Amino acid sequence: MAKKEFKSESKRLLDLMINSIYTHKEIFLRELISNASDAIDKLCFIALTDDKLNMSRDDFKIFIKPDKENRTLTITDNGIGMDKDDLENNLGTIASSGSYKFKQEMSEKQDDIDIIGQFGVGFYSAFMVAKKITVVTKKYGCDTAYKWESDGADGYEITETERDEIGTTIVLEIKDNTEEENYDEFLEQYRIQGLIKKYSDYIRYPIMMDMTHSRVKEETKDSEKPEYEDYTETETLNSMLPIWQRAKKDVKQEEYDNFYREKFMAMDKPLHTIVTSVEGVVTYKALLFIPSQAPYDYYTKEYKKGLQLYSSGVLIMENCEELLPEHFRFVKGIVDSADLSLNISREMLQHDRHLITIAQNIEKKIKNELTSMLANDRENYEKFFNAFGRQLKYGVSADYGMHKEELQDLLMYYSSTEKKLVTLSEYVDRMKEDQKFIYFAVGENISSIDNLPQTELLRSKGYEILYCTEEIDEFSLQTLMQYKDKKFCSATNDDLGIENDENKEEEKDSSAILTFVKETLGDKVSEVVASKKLVSHPVCLTAKGGISFEMEKYFNAVQPDSGMKAQRVLELNMNHSAVKAMESAVQTDIEKAKKYAELLYDQALLIAGLPIENPGEYADLVCSLMV
Repeated sequence: MAKKEFKSESKRLLDLMINSIYTHKEIFLRELISNASDAIDKLCFIALTDDKLNMSRDDFKIFIKPDKENRTLTITDNGIGMDKDDLENNLGTIASSGSYKFKQEMSEKQDDIDIIGQFGVGFYSAFMVAKKITVVTKKYGCDTAYKWESDGADGYEITETERDEIGTTIVLEIKDNTEEENYDEFLEQYRIQGLIKKYSDYIRYPIMMDMTHSRVKEETKDSEKPEYEDYTETETLNSMLPIWQRAKKDVKQEEYDNFYREKFMAMDKPLHTIVTSVEGVVTYKALLFIPSQAPYDYYTKEYKKGLQLYSSGVLIMENCEELLPEHFRFVKGIVDSADLSLNISREMLQHDRHLITIAQNIEKKIKNELTSMLANDRENYEKFFNAFGRQLKYGVSADYGMHKEELQDLLMYYSSTEKKLVTLSEYVDRMKEDQKFIYFAVGENISSIDNLPQTELLRSKGYEILYCTEEIDEFSLQTLMQYKDKKFCSATNDDLGIENDENKEEEKDSSAILTFVKETLGDKVSEVVASKKLVSHPVCLTAKGGISFEMEKYFNAVQPDSGMKAQRVLELNMNHSAVKAMESAVQTDIEKAKKYAELLYDQALLIAGLPIENPGEYADLVCSLMV
């Protein structure tokens, strides 16, 4: 038979198929196996109503055969097969899908059938690795078999041939290696096995291949120098039934744990497993896991968020970022749906309402599961929060606080009175009647916050303080602004909302010493005031304006040249002996009084965790006062 040219501007489109549509050459095997699965699906569907077809589901299979010597890779199925017209229409016209037409016909009969192939381009992905493709096929109900051959864009030939059984065999003549490409990998049994496991593990029919292994010869088993021999056996390479397709009641938690470890290369079992199945406007199944600890690269650019996306058991995307919001990026898992609109290569999604709906449903499901865990399994929730609480706090601050309402009830902070993690709701429920604010204090760790002079007045009143020990804490609380109509207030704020009129008269009488200290320190501080919050400590620093000391430290660590600096307000405890000594020295030794002022300021810097400008001068200053 004379060679025919492809339809649909074949040369241009086929070149596009080979070089542009697919990003990974290995995809070809997924596409050919998916086509074989579709062919079997069609015959299975016909078998339901055709008594002449004496085949059960257990009779169907897909067989893979690599041949290194002849550089061929063969894929055989016993599906519905094709006749001459099918070959002309499906393989002779690029982007014509027989599966899509079959599905349309069944839909008109109101029969629901799940077919993977939709675009009619997957077959041609084989030209990425093959210099010639031969298809031998025989359709159910036909007496004649046909052979389709093509070496690419020049066209194809169709001839009659011999084939005993119905079905299709595709033979790929693999390209020779080049300096840039190693095509030999597609003839290696373990590489093929890996690709099937990766992309086609859940195809619902067995994918079989003869696997060669090595074993000790029986007669030399007890010898000091045992001899080995190769042997071959036919193995099923795919799992077929995904664990997420099984009813939850039929799956043990141990099976979920083992699946999680194997699929996501985890050493430990998941902290929590979420199984969900949704039918309606969009139908999908999801199997999600909350890890028990953060991966080593979790807070790096290398970490890839997203869920594995399957369509009818075929892997479409390894990490579908669109299915997870950033604040739940720690979740691992799988979503399987036949309703998604895929692009032509089936390597990525088109952004449609189905995808958005699934993502929204998954976000709500994760939020509800975490809320339930917090209420009913506090110990595990605290383990989760210790691992991923920082991510939730980032989520509160991200996108201008768009998600704060959703996440605020999941947040936890260490409590000064409870000595453990508490929620904002628990804090508010314990607030004293006269308490105006939710108080928090920021520091590097619990111990350093315990020793903050600024918290003394709050402690003396019996007010609970939330400890913020992570750099994101203050940003997240400022984003929240308030919780249940109670505003947040830093322990270092000027106004703590506590009535204290004891020092009003002293402030008036202390104006001279406050002015002296301000003049001595100059631009180092914006103000010097008599403190209303200090009890036993002589001095502390308060940040004035919108920038706190912790923000200053954070921004200067991230961007040292930023010049970020909080306005420093020096607070003096006018009742402390050290301050009174300085006040007395003003009258007797003005130079010594100035040294006292410098020393108190440096001590305030140290308490606030801020660097002293010149440590050497500070040491000399202390020594000079000891003489």
